[in-house]
Amino acid sequence: MDLTVVAYVVYLVVSIGLTIWVARTLSRNGRVFLSDVLHGNEKLADAVNHLLVVGFYLVNLGFVALYLSGDGTIDNARGIFEALSTKLGVVLLVLGVMHLGNVYVLNKIRRRGVMEREQRPPVPPQGWAAPVAGA
Repeated sequence: MDLTVVAYVVYLVVSIGLTIWVARTLSRNGRVFLSDVLHGNEKLADAVNHLLVVGFYLVNLGFVALYLSGDGTIDNARGIFEALSTKLGVVLLVLGVMHLGNVYVLNKIRRRGVMEREQRPPVPPQGWAAPVAGA
């Protein structure tokens, strides 16, 4: 079997496995965060979480597929390791950037929600004052 094909198969198996693992981890741990961001609305948190996971899969698996093509043929075991280290390193960096982007956006949403909660008075108004004439 051609060593280039072996490198492709290993790259796909590892990249897809990493993408699935990261997506599941983010989904499981991000659900609590989303629930807080969305003020305890569990159904909406689940829906947003699912949409984020689908988008994560589409972007990352699309990148993995586009990045599959090699620069040339691989002639020995050393070439396999060099090609895989480069390709898997880039995939890991893309997964990390996607994760940080998701956390950044969700944190912005959460901060906005916290600021909105802080702008409301802690106690409703207890009376009404008439305007003063001539003031």
